[in-house]
Amino acid sequence: MAEALSPGAKKFQDALTALGAEGEVVELPASTRTSAEAASAIGCSIGQIAKSIIFRAASTGRPVMVIASGIHRVDEEKIQTLIGEAVKKADPDFVRRATGYAVGGVPPIGHAEPILTIIDEDLTKLEEIWAAAGSPHAVFKLSPASLVKMTGGSVKPVH
Repeated sequence: MAEALSPGAKKFQDALTALGAEGEVVELPASTRTSAEAASAIGCSIGQIAKSIIFRAASTGRPVMVIASGIHRVDEEKIQTLIGEAVKKADPDFVRRATGYAVGGVPPIGHAEPILTIIDEDLTKLEEIWAAAGSPHAVFKLSPASLVKMTGGSVKPVH
């Protein structure tokens, strides 16, 4: 781990610590912006990457976060059925406003506003997973049970 964390990674580590949640932020020299990049940099399978994807609900404009296994493409129609309204992938400005983080570094918690969260049920079948931690170079390791607990998310099929 680097001597000092980048501002986004430090902000997330502080949020994690304040919640008493497990995990220590690690910044890597290689990018972790995509699931494949993250898995390569960490040395884990792509399926162990818990990618945070932000959608914008069409009617209400509220943010919806889907935390999916890195090997899956989220089925937007399933998300629409789960929340009862149409969704579309959020643009980078919306993501930053809603979460406080840039695309590629959005962590599962510590957002600028509360976010409805749906967790890929396939992540719960793993022993350990890795999630973004506030920057495109920062990650942290956690258990699927901890992810569910810290986010308050609903575990559902998302692909």
